[in-house]
Amino acid sequence: MMTLPQKLYFMVVRHRVAAVLLFLLVFPLLMPYEALAVNILIYGLYAVGYNLLFGYTGMLSFGHAAFFGVGSYITGIAIVHFGLHWLIAIVAGVAAAAFVGLIIGYLAIRTRGIYFAMVTLALGQIVYYLFYKAERWTGGENGLRGITVAPFEVFGFTVDFLNPMTKYYLIFLFVAAALWFVSRVLNSPFGAVIEAVRENEKRTAACGFDVARTRLLVFVLSATLCGLAGTLRALHLSIVPIDSLHYLQSGQGVMMCLLGGMGTFFGPFVGAAVFLYLEDIVTTMTKHWMAVVGVIFIIFVLFFPRGIWGSLVRWLQRSLFREATAK
Repeated sequence: MMTLPQKLYFMVVRHRVAAVLLFLLVFPLLMPYEALAVNILIYGLYAVGYNLLFGYTGMLSFGHAAFFGVGSYITGIAIVHFGLHWLIAIVAGVAAAAFVGLIIGYLAIRTRGIYFAMVTLALGQIVYYLFYKAERWTGGENGLRGITVAPFEVFGFTVDFLNPMTKYYLIFLFVAAALWFVSRVLNSPFGAVIEAVRENEKRTAACGFDVARTRLLVFVLSATLCGLAGTLRALHLSIVPIDSLHYLQSGQGVMMCLLGGMGTFFGPFVGAAVFLYLEDIVTTMTKHWMAVVGVIFIIFVLFFPRGIWGSLVRWLQRSLFREATAK
């Protein structure tokens, strides 16, 4: 008969989306201020999208800032220059990110390993340069400003997006839908193929699966999720800074996945929370916060290669196994 910790563990594993969403519902109450909680929510989604490619499929990309930034910019352009409703702007931003992901993915999946990473970096920088030069639409170096979401009514209640808690829970709805979608993908037969590609591409191909098509589809799905995170960030900040497309933004995705635990469902959110919380604290102490966070990152990579959440899950699994075998 299973013990209570074992029952709780298997319940969380079975209902992982519900467990994550329950935690995120109370998450802003645990943070020092709401804006930090919103940032973690958005970047957690960005890391989840990146983790689908890096953690589950084993494809290291240094160009995912392109999709994050394209989602942000297209959403901002749709609102500022065309006066579209923010929901339509979000759809436009996500669609644009998916389209750019299709183009970059089609060109990049022909390569492997470090060559794949360098190709995505180069193509991502091309996107950065294009938006940087389109000053009339993007604001160039100054970024795109003036993105506003007017108060609206839902079932007779006025929703004010400027209220931090209202903003958090409105963005939470999009994140919840994205997490449900990712969970469905991972639990499907296609999810098993994704992990098979990560473990052994040749054997997967020998089993009759189209590896190239699988890699491309995962790339586009990852780009779509990162684009959604970008659209939400544009609404959150009311501006789109040009560094949304910078390669350092791609590096943050890598760091968040590694810190939290790549290839785990909740790890990207843990990594995003740790990274942004450290940034928030260390920046008040020194302007060289990146050096401090970098040292902490190196320590975690060396001593906790599975990441924070991955190491915790591994330790829990071993503890439960020892309890089971002891009986």
